[in-house]
Amino acid sequence: MKLTEKAKAYLSKIFSEEKGGLQENDPEFAERFYNFAFDEVVNQGDMDDKTRMLAILATLTGCQGTDAYRVMAKAALRVGVTPVEIKEVTYQAVAYLGIGRVLPFFAINNEILKEDGVSLPLEAQAKTTMETRLEAGIQAQVDIFGDGMKEFYKSGPEESRHINRWLADNCFGDYYTRKGLDYLQREMITFCFIAAQGGCEPQLVSHAQANMKIGNTREFLIQVISQCLPYIGYPRSLNALRCVNEAAKNLEEK
Repeated sequence: MKLTEKAKAYLSKIFSEEKGGLQENDPEFAERFYNFAFDEVVNQGDMDDKTRMLAILATLTGCQGTDAYRVMAKAALRVGVTPVEIKEVTYQAVAYLGIGRVLPFFAINNEILKEDGVSLPLEAQAKTTMETRLEAGIQAQVDIFGDGMKEFYKSGPEESRHINRWLADNCFGDYYTRKGLDYLQREMITFCFIAAQGGCEPQLVSHAQANMKIGNTREFLIQVISQCLPYIGYPRSLNALRCVNEAAKNLEEK
């Protein structure tokens, strides 16, 4: 393989060893992919490694990329993503992908963390109880989406109103209120979950707007899409870009 010096340097930084797999059995492909993903992409803009890895882990969870996730989760630990942060990405993914798609990532996390000498379970990160989760979840929704969310949990037809309540007490009260990641990080990974799974454009636009409202700018979201493109391909990346631009236009018109 003829790797660029920048690709070699980044591979050395995030991986403890390079042998077998693509390099050994598909060297022609590996040369182009590694030079693209680990030189062109990582050197597009100035995103720090930790943010990049959180976005990639969320994206790989969203697209069900278990094998690549296993590799990149180990790389994430090498560049400073903590075990708590890795776990928090997986926990929050359940609200957006469902346990049916996320359960395999629990097993992968536990395996690589034990291999890294981490004692499990980790220290508890919950800041709510079953009694306080609704109020805290409503506040999280308000903090991120605005005052219009104060009464959202009570809105909608009676037969489906419980789902809006679940969004408040479960999605936001159980997950967004936890320690380990802040609102900016949580909205970024939510954007990645939704973009990577595809088919949820209204929600992607909504969360792109939420990201921008709390400080993850349009330019930042474009960087996120760019860093995750090698892992989900061009169609979903271009779709995410369209949703970001639509969200930005919506905010300008308000």
